Amino acid sequence: MSYTIGQVAEKLGISTYALRYYEKEGLLPDVKRNANGIRIFEESDLHFLYVVFCLKNTGMSIEEIRTFIQWAKEGDASLEKRYQLFVERRDAVDRQMEQLKAYRQCIEDKCQYYKEALEAGTEAVHFQKEKKKENFPLGDIVKLEDE
Repeated sequence: MSYTIGQVAEKLGISTYALRYYEKEGLLPDVKRNANGIRIFEESDLHFLYVVFCLKNTGMSIEEIRTFIQWAKEGDASLEKRYQLFVERRDAVDRQMEQLKAYRQCIEDKCQYYKEALEAGTEAVHFQKEKKKENFPLGDIVKLEDE
């Protein structure tokens, strides 16, 4: 099945501008055009786009994605390089997820803080309690970023 740029944009939830930009940047090297110059996307293009968006949305630079695309064009000769790239990307995403867990815990703690303050009708309820050791998950994040 073939798709226009508008259909692809709608299907993937992105703008046509973004698709044109990615093509201009060399991230969509094999998109065909019809006799009128209109981009025609095939199912294989959609699968490839998904990988490109996955890489981009997990922090990979456009230059690094271009390198991956070049390696993919090389075929089997670059299998090891592509494998290592995805192992590194997976590890980076794992680190990001750990950071997000720590941020989420901080937000959860603040939700509880404000819930208790609302129930008491004042934030002062927290200052009247015996001081307890604070949990600062940001220390975990700093540790993670240094690794």
